[in-house]
Amino acid sequence: MIAALLAAVVAVSSPVPAAAPAGDVSFTSHGVTLHGTVVAPEGGGPAPGIVMVHGSGEHDRDDYRAEAEAFAKAGIATLIYDKRTEGYSLFERDYSVLADDALAAVQALRSRPGVDPARVGVWGLSEGGWVAPLAASRSKDVAFAITVGANGVSPDRQQSWALETYLRHGGVDGSMVDMVASTNMRTLAGAGLFPEAGYDPVPVLENLRRPVLGLWGELDRLTPPGEAVRIFRETLERAGNQQYTLKVFPQSQHALRRTTDGFDKLDGFAPGYLDLVGTWVNGLADGPVRPSSDPPPEQASQSVALAPLSWYETPWLQLAGWALALLAFAAYPVTALFRRREEVPLARPARWLASTGLLATAGFLVYYVTLSMGAAMAPGPVLFGRTLPWLALQLLAVGVVIAGVVTAVSWWRREDRGGVRVGLLLAGTLLFVPWAVQWGLLVP
Repeated sequence: MIAALLAAVVAVSSPVPAAAPAGDVSFTSHGVTLHGTVVAPEGGGPAPGIVMVHGSGEHDRDDYRAEAEAFAKAGIATLIYDKRTEGYSLFERDYSVLADDALAAVQALRSRPGVDPARVGVWGLSEGGWVAPLAASRSKDVAFAITVGANGVSPDRQQSWALETYLRHGGVDGSMVDMVASTNMRTLAGAGLFPEAGYDPVPVLENLRRPVLGLWGELDRLTPPGEAVRIFRETLERAGNQQYTLKVFPQSQHALRRTTDGFDKLDGFAPGYLDLVGTWVNGLADGPVRPSSDPPPEQASQSVALAPLSWYETPWLQLAGWALALLAFAAYPVTALFRRREEVPLARPARWLASTGLLATAGFLVYYVTLSMGAAMAPGPVLFGRTLPWLALQLLAVGVVIAGVVTAVSWWRREDRGGVRVGLLLAGTLLFVPWAVQWGLLVP
């Protein structure tokens, strides 16, 4: 795949320099030493430079080597580096720190022989589309900013839109979509488990006084591309920055790879993408960039700002309700080990209540973790607009309500209403119902 890509890059209308052997570099940011490689063009005078800023997740320099080699063949010295692991994880990250990492990389590239220090800029993909403009807005040493699949909205809003987009593409509808894309995201943000959830990229764009090249795939399903193009254009114009080029590539996805529908990834980059970066960066030496923008691509749906949590939606209250209901349902079969068999008619509905309650609460946790690990992006078989696990959980939740009513009626009809076990079981049901409504198990 990389060989085919490089062959396509070489086959341009005019000759381009070959890439020189790469050179390793190290630089320090926030007490962490980061390591990278400079892929430079061969020969010629001082070259412009690009520092490539990572997307979200763990990345090393090789993840962007194909693009770096293509840019080097266009005459641009390109620094790729291993992303920090200290202070960066699923639940911990700081865009300010990542921007400082990029600025340290810029200084390392500017000091390299054969690089024109006045023409070094940053390139950022996805999450890097938040970080790269932030770095460029902080330092006059950054000559330009390039973004690929950047967002004009906050990370929690973007992620909510992406999750809903993937679920609906998989045929999912109704309460599961609301649970994953809204309730889940709002709860994670409220619990502090979604770092940089509310980061607003607009003030950074307003302070960006450098030339901007914004690139998007028409079929981006991770970033709302139509909104991003519009927000970039309107914000840069409002701030008086007239040096921008905003380009949308047809039949390409989030990272500007070729695609059929935005959900798959074919070999090769979007035709013209790599050439445009080379032409645009080299062209900065000829004078200011004239403002230009492609029309925003159409989106099947618009992103929505996530509402703040109400008092009853607070993460710890929801967790406490789930945990207490689970313990109440579990207590009934556990204590049965130390008691004689309870008389009919109360024992049978109580056993059903305990069983369905345990399966619903414990099963929800297992499926929630599975969705959080990426299953929401590939939901699997769907029946009646629900994935099979979600359908099973909803049926169990309905079973809890029915068994709870039958158990309560049987308990009320008994002359002897004593018994902590059944009382605890019914209390667990009272906790379960509002919790299950909140998380969509008792909602169509």
